Amino acid sequence: MKSTIIRLSQAVQLLYSELLQQVSMALPSHRGVSFSTKSVSNNKYWYMEVVVGSGKKQYSLGRDTKALRELIEKQKLLYKQAAPDIKQREILVSMLDSGGLSTPNSSDGRVLELLSQSGVFLSGGVLVGSHAFNVYQGMLGVEWETELIQTQDLDIASESQLSLAIREDAPDVKSLLLDSGMGFFEVPALNVKSPSTSFKIRGQLFHVDLLTPLLGPDNSSPVKLKHFKSYAHPIRFLDFILEDAQIAVIPFRAGVLVNVPSPARFAFYKLVISQRRPAAQQAKAKKDILQAEMLFNVLLEDRPGDIWIVCDALGEMPDKFQNQLKQGLSKIDESIRDRLAEHTFFSAV
Repeated sequence: MKSTIIRLSQAVQLLYSELLQQVSMALPSHRGVSFSTKSVSNNKYWYMEVVVGSGKKQYSLGRDTKALRELIEKQKLLYKQAAPDIKQREILVSMLDSGGLSTPNSSDGRVLELLSQSGVFLSGGVLVGSHAFNVYQGMLGVEWETELIQTQDLDIASESQLSLAIREDAPDVKSLLLDSGMGFFEVPALNVKSPSTSFKIRGQLFHVDLLTPLLGPDNSSPVKLKHFKSYAHPIRFLDFILEDAQIAVIPFRAGVLVNVPSPARFAFYKLVISQRRPAAQQAKAKKDILQAEMLFNVLLEDRPGDIWIVCDALGEMPDKFQNQLKQGLSKIDESIRDRLAEHTFFSAV
């Protein structure tokens, strides 16, 4: 039976749009940043200390000179000038929380903030899985049922080749997590000779998985992502949801800017994934179907054009993708299936 859409208030939707707009404008933030000096061989040297997760890293800025002191003071002034805007973002996040928009817990939020501030999403990373589904609440102005958004996994997907998005200063995700001070460790692969693609916080269920599209013949061997200086687990058809990724903001602290798949592509992908899961993951398969239904329910009412645009792209996907998509489509609410059948791609289903 088709679920009722629970709407966030118009005020909350406007607050979300305002936060997204403000976070999209990069501002220098002094959070966790400080400057200090040390005497080495009777010479004074400047250092910048940066809090990373629960730890702290120190970077040498060089020997004390008038020019260096002027640069440090200029940077401090930029921090001071940006402080009111950062404070305003924090107020918006608090208002969104009070208004009913789901916010991440402290552990999830800190990891997402760490990844965002370190340039993971600027370098092409895309948040997928249930964390992305959770983000859609603010994007679409709705509220999901709790059981559909609870997860202990944080999946970051990226193309194995991003020639236009590769940056020389791309973050080393593996070192970023392991050196964060949050207690991350590498989860050993089933094949002891294979590098890890998953990182877990000691003593918790929470873990981060790095994923990438599987191109060519079936192969479960980890793929090296040069721009992330890490390895990722290849997933068939993941490229479908990395196409047309969109920016979104997560209401945590001063707002965390991330990339997520387009909601319409994500919904169709969930139907396919539900049919690719092994028998031992039927609970997850049912959750895939429910999440797809919820997204279709909202999009068909508010943004049907988004669905029709993606439908045109479905015909270009391999036959196996299309067959599994149609199998998944047979599992969703009949009224939603009838609406989708208005597009020629589904007319024969």
